[in-house]
Amino acid sequence: MHRYRGHRANSFLPIDTIELNELRARHRTFDGAYRRTALANLGYALAVLRLFDVRFYRIGVLYLVLSVLLLGLAYMRARRSKHDFADRSSEKISALYQQAIPTKGQEHAREYGRPFVTAGFDVLAVAAVVFAVEVAVLVLVLQV
Repeated sequence: MHRYRGHRANSFLPIDTIELNELRARHRTFDGAYRRTALANLGYALAVLRLFDVRFYRIGVLYLVLSVLLLGLAYMRARRSKHDFADRSSEKISALYQQAIPTKGQEHAREYGRPFVTAGFDVLAVAAVVFAVEVAVLVLVLQV
């Protein structure tokens, strides 16, 4: 179970508005972007399915599949990012703190959760899924 200052996620209350803003910014930036992209693709898929001819149904279904896959990746990203605001309890996390490069101008700033680590696997997974769908769309377009 991930705890922050001894509290579970459901019972956690930020100590001030600065911490609340930091929590919201991280959630909006790192988790919300994946969900917004999936919903945008879902809207595009529905527009193609509703507005275009029967010949474009396969492309609409392909973008529907893309939005479902992106929603799955967004869910996995959200599950993995729960530890972002967990207390520093493990040796692995404290090793991350030692390796983190301080940002210029943030040397004495307050720390919120663990240091930011780039989501390399998530980016590669999204890139692979989108690439596969775009290749499939190109194949469908060239078949016509």
